[in-house]
Amino acid sequence: MIRGLLKFIWHLAALVGVLAIAGVVWMWSQGLGTRTPPGRIETSVSRAARLSMIPSNARFRANPHPANAEAVRAGMEHWADHCAGCHANNGSGDTTIGRGLYPPAPDMRHSNTQNLTDGELFYIIENGIKLTGMPAWSTGTQEGELQSWHLVQFIRRLPTISEAELAEMDEMNPRGPAAWRALEEERRFLSGEIPLPATGPSTHEHKPPPQ
Repeated sequence: MIRGLLKFIWHLAALVGVLAIAGVVWMWSQGLGTRTPPGRIETSVSRAARLSMIPSNARFRANPHPANAEAVRAGMEHWADHCAGCHANNGSGDTTIGRGLYPPAPDMRHSNTQNLTDGELFYIIENGIKLTGMPAWSTGTQEGELQSWHLVQFIRRLPTISEAELAEMDEMNPRGPAAWRALEEERRFLSGEIPLPATGPSTHEHKPPPQ
C-alpha cells in the first residue's frame, strides 16, 4: 500500500512539474507585452481562480442598503469620479487606460460581471484582484463600505443606463487644469462676459509677380 501511495505521489509530482514547465514556456513565448489580449483558456482559468478565491461568506453576503434612487445616484457619482477612467461611464471599459490593462478592463454590462453576486462585486471592489489593474478600494471604514455597496448598486444599473445619465456623468468626470480653463472660457463667452475675439484686417498682401 505504501508503495502504491509513493507511486501516486511520484506521478502527481511529475504531472505538476510538466504543467509548471509548460506554463513557464508559454509565458516566455508570450513575452512581457500586454498588447495581445489574453486567450480564451487563460480568461476561463483566471475567472475560475478568481471565484474560487473569494471566501464563501463574502460571496453570499447581501447588500445591507436598499437600492433606491438616492443610493444608485451616489454610486453613479462615485463611479464617474473614481472608476470611469478605466471602466468608462457606461461600463464598457473602452478607455485609453482600460484598453491598455492586462487583461483589459471588462465590459461591466456583460453577463460575466452581472451574474456575479452582490457579495462578490463588493469583495472585488474592496480587495482588488492580483495580477490585474484592479486596485483595492477598501478604506477600513463604514463610510468606505457604504460607497462600495452603492457602487454595486450602480453596476446593476449599467446595462440599462440612459443617454441622459451618461451626459450627466460627463460633467462629473475629473478634468485637468487645461480642460477646466477651456470650459470656463466657453461659459464666460456664452454668458457674454467676454466678447468674441476680434478679427483684425488681413495682413496678407498680394504682390505683383516678378518681372
